[in-house]
Amino acid sequence: MVTPSTDLHFVLFPAMAQGHMVPMVDIARILAHRGATVTVITTPLVAARFRSVISRAVIANLKIRLLELRLQLAEVGLPEGCESFDALESSEYSYKLFRAIELLEQPAEGLLRELCPPPDCIIADFFFTWSTEVARRLNIPRLVFHGPGCFWLVCMRVAYGSNVLERSESDSDPFVLPGLPHRVEVTKLHISGSSQAVVADQNGFWSRAIKAEKAAHGVVIHTFEELEFEYVKEFIKTTDMNTRVWCIGPVMLCNKDDRDIAERGNKAAINEHDCMKWLDKREPQSVLYVCLGSLARVSTRQAIELGLGLESTNQPFIWCVRNETGDLEKWFSEEGFEDRVRDRGLIVRGWAPQVLILSHPAIGCFVTHCGWNSTLETICAGVPVVTWPFFADQFLNETFIVEILKIGVRIGAKIPVLYGEEDKIEPLVKKDDVKRAVECLMKEDEEGTHRRKRVIELAKMAKMAMAEGGSSYENISSLIRDVTETLGKKQN
Repeated sequence: MVTPSTDLHFVLFPAMAQGHMVPMVDIARILAHRGATVTVITTPLVAARFRSVISRAVIANLKIRLLELRLQLAEVGLPEGCESFDALESSEYSYKLFRAIELLEQPAEGLLRELCPPPDCIIADFFFTWSTEVARRLNIPRLVFHGPGCFWLVCMRVAYGSNVLERSESDSDPFVLPGLPHRVEVTKLHISGSSQAVVADQNGFWSRAIKAEKAAHGVVIHTFEELEFEYVKEFIKTTDMNTRVWCIGPVMLCNKDDRDIAERGNKAAINEHDCMKWLDKREPQSVLYVCLGSLARVSTRQAIELGLGLESTNQPFIWCVRNETGDLEKWFSEEGFEDRVRDRGLIVRGWAPQVLILSHPAIGCFVTHCGWNSTLETICAGVPVVTWPFFADQFLNETFIVEILKIGVRIGAKIPVLYGEEDKIEPLVKKDDVKRAVECLMKEDEEGTHRRKRVIELAKMAKMAMAEGGSSYENISSLIRDVTETLGKKQN
């Protein structure tokens, strides 16, 4: 089979968040491998994180470039440096960042008009509502990129498109989303990720973004059809009948180079060779890997509960720590925690080479925040999970992981914890919750065996989807053909 090639010029606008930016960079390289010219446009702060992986792609003769576009931070009341969601001091700033993204329309259009060769297609994150109109003025197609999967997309559209939110009297009362292939019980907090006051604000943005999507040429989703087949069909039902939908993941499987795998998302805070040597000494499927994402922030009190819970499991573990106050480090030393777990615990202070770690045969459990990127990474690695959602799409992803895919165990988090608010509440997950969930997941009983078997089956499906002739591979080919044909019709 001959790989379809193209000389199209795609311009990508990723959202300023790791879970959105990381797969978009992978998509850029996938398109470039098909012969396309690809320009990725983002802020200077975010661009710096991906410069090395883009440079390696250029050395490999891929036609990719990274361009910077500055946000108008002062105009929206944001301090310098607040160019990505993980750089914000609190969740309240996120609405200002959304406003700054809206103000990018004119400078972005000016940059696009100066590009050589001129752009043939824009692939812009769902957040960039203005990109549909910019593409129309440039007479080229705009494709909407969704970082989350179809299950979350469908649940959100059912929630906001029906009256279930209005019928529920409190933020925490459970209700069932109507008309779905499975029984999905949620709360308002799980839908919005925050308080009811935020729902109204989000609803305004949601409506604008949906309107822009319906006017766009098509939708690109970071998932694969075999993973959520029923919800891919349900999502297509929610779109305009002329809207094309392409599921093209899991795109992280395009990473073949060791450096690209180790630095996926950012440069690791630990030497990957030392990390692999540490894992090589452990028994197969014995190690817990704990990472709660790039946005979730854990209070010192909550981190202590987590640490004590990990200690009580008596399992070896790798724990990625992002506590910026210094109080946790003080506890590590004064209470002797690090000394007590030194022989079986590896603490990574900062970004970890997650794909590399998950792919090691010693890993038997991933304690995750349920971000969609991490969900796909653990599926590709064939590792079952303990779910600990914080906000955004994470509670619905947890439902998908535990109740539909049946590859995870809940740790028991029920209330969203937004970044910047973690110190205002008591720890929601206790050390006994950590121990219970880990022991349940690691059990060699019938349920545990089924979870491990199921996630390994999904890993095989993921690899087949991305391989030549697979569903995602063919969808990328279809996308390229569609854009080529659309441009030909416009020229005629």
